[in-house]
Amino acid sequence: MKIAFLSDLHGSSCAARAGLEAADAWGADRIAILGDVMYHGPRNPLPQGYAPAEVARLLNRYADRIVAVRGNCDSEVDQMLLEYPMMGDSALIAMPEHDIFLTHGHIYCPESHPRMRPGTILAFGHIHTPVAEQSGDLFFFNPGSAALPKEPFPPTWGRYDGNCLEVVDFEGKVIKSCPL
Repeated sequence: MKIAFLSDLHGSSCAARAGLEAADAWGADRIAILGDVMYHGPRNPLPQGYAPAEVARLLNRYADRIVAVRGNCDSEVDQMLLEYPMMGDSALIAMPEHDIFLTHGHIYCPESHPRMRPGTILAFGHIHTPVAEQSGDLFFFNPGSAALPKEPFPPTWGRYDGNCLEVVDFEGKVIKSCPL
């Protein structure tokens, strides 16, 4: 199964469109949304193409393929516009080879998470910085932000193909990777 990861869109229709187009071009079966979907947050600048209702419209086309979690900037009002559940603090994609624990990163993160079976991938957002690494018997994966990346990183998305975790920019360059 191929899973694309998007995080920290913060209401950017440009970032949402780029991420969904990249996921489609790669042939993603599922799309994991790691929170902070619609609102830019009080500490962030307005991202390019800030249009939360357009982000909802774009994502709703993929509702049957999306599994999502709530970020610290997401609210019940956002859920009213979305046609897939996104208010949970975490979600689990259970697969024979690797469980994938989805969370935004403001509650659970590499430094503080529930007990997980060996080989689990903790996928998180929140920090707007790409991560793809193994630590002990767990994997930590952050696709970075498609809308408001931290310097020196470009806007990015993530992908999982069962063999590798990769953070990729929208030109197709692999920024971080971790074999599984």
